[in-house]
Amino acid sequence: MQMYSQELEAEVTVDRSQINNTSLTAIDNLAEEIETYINEHNWINASFTPQERIGVDIQITLLSADDNFNFDAQVVFRSRRPIYNSTRQTALFFYNDENLSFNYTPNRSLVHDKLQYDPLTSFFDFYVYIILGYDFDSFEDLGGTLLFTEAQKIVSQAQSISAAGWERSGTNRRSRGQLVENLLSPAYEGLRSAIYQYHRQGLDQFISDPEQARKEVLQALQKIQESKQNTSVNLLFDTFFNTKYREIASIFEDAAPQVKEEAFNLLSEIDQSHLSSYRQLQ
Repeated sequence: MQMYSQELEAEVTVDRSQINNTSLTAIDNLAEEIETYINEHNWINASFTPQERIGVDIQITLLSADDNFNFDAQVVFRSRRPIYNSTRQTALFFYNDENLSFNYTPNRSLVHDKLQYDPLTSFFDFYVYIILGYDFDSFEDLGGTLLFTEAQKIVSQAQSISAAGWERSGTNRRSRGQLVENLLSPAYEGLRSAIYQYHRQGLDQFISDPEQARKEVLQALQKIQESKQNTSVNLLFDTFFNTKYREIASIFEDAAPQVKEEAFNLLSEIDQSHLSSYRQLQ
C-alpha cells in the first residue's frame, strides 16, 4: 500500500465579501497557497495512508484590508478523522479564531521557518499542531502532548516579540495562549483522557458493539463532568461540546430508555448550552 508522509488534507476558502476594495487582487492565490503550505509539509515523523489523513476545512473571512496589503480576518477551523470500521468521519476540532492580522503581498509564497515568527505562517503552524494534537489524543491517552508542546513554542515565540493576536490577557479566555495552556495543564488531563475514551473505546467500537460503545461514551462524559467541576476555565469544554453535541445526541438516540435518561441528566448538567439538542433523549 502506498504511504504518505503528509498528515493533513486541508481545504481552504477565502471570503472577501466584507472588503470594500473589490479590485484587490493580492489574495487571489491565498487559499491555494495556504493549502499547499499545509498539505505538502511533513509536520511530524509519522506515515499516514490516504484514508488516515486528517481532513481540515479552513474558512477565512476577510474583515478589512488596506492599500499596503494588510488584512484582518477571522478563521474557522474544522478537523475530522475516520471512525474505525466504517465509512463515516467524526469531527475532532471546531474553533473560530476572530483575531488574525497579516500582510500578504501579490504572488507571495509561504515558507516554513520554525526559527522566525511570521503573522500568517506561524498562525497556521499553531493550529496545525493543535489539530494534530487533538487527533493523536483521540487514538492514545494524552497522545497529543508533544504536538501541543510545539504549539506552545509558537505562542512563546510570538509573545516574546509582543506580536498582535498573541497577547497575554487574563480577560481573553479564548486566546491562543489560553487554549494551549489549558491543553497542557494537568488540571485538564481528565478531559483529554475522556476524549481518548470517547473516540477510541467508544465511537470506534460503535459498529461492532453499540451497547458497549455507549457505556464507554457515558463514562467519558462522567470524566468530563468531574474535570469540569475541578477546573475554572470552560474554553476546552465549550470547544469539545461545540464540536460534538450533535454526534453525542445521535449516539444515544436509539439507546435503551434508562441509558437515554442517564445521558440526558448528565448532559443537561455539563453542557446546558446545547440542551435543546439533548431533549430528544427525554
